[in-house]
Amino acid sequence: MRRFEARIYGFALHYLRDQEEARDVAQEIFIKMYQHLSSIRDGRTYLPWMLRLARNCCIDRIRCRKARPHDFLATTDDAVEHSSFDPSPEESLLEDARRSLLYRALATLTAANREIVLLKDIEQLKLEDISTRLGLPLGTVKSRSNRARSELAKAVRSLEAAAEAIP
Repeated sequence: MRRFEARIYGFALHYLRDQEEARDVAQEIFIKMYQHLSSIRDGRTYLPWMLRLARNCCIDRIRCRKARPHDFLATTDDAVEHSSFDPSPEESLLEDARRSLLYRALATLTAANREIVLLKDIEQLKLEDISTRLGLPLGTVKSRSNRARSELAKAVRSLEAAAEAIP
């Protein structure tokens, strides 16, 4: 549990965009993982299985809320393991600004594109795993991934331009 708690919490936080709900869902995920641990036969399939379970729990929670939230400005400081050296205040400020810009840009993406970016670039899953998880052909996942990254880049540029225009 300690090995994956930050990753599961961060994953849930990206989906739910609410720290309290992400903590609740992370606990629920670990309970389900413990209950079904005996079903894992191959260690290589553990991470994809765990992330699929986490995704399903998050989607179930979203369904219970009946609507996806519109605010994607949640921070993942609790989910990030800090390195052994502390960044300077300037570096921290720049990193926070970049993270905030990224989350605002992600919030402008379609749900499908946001999910692809989340799975591929943030959770760093292989395209084959994403294809299996989403039940889509590999070629479709590849094209959607490229499209999602292009859409994200446009959103980041647009938000940067808007920020520069403010006096």
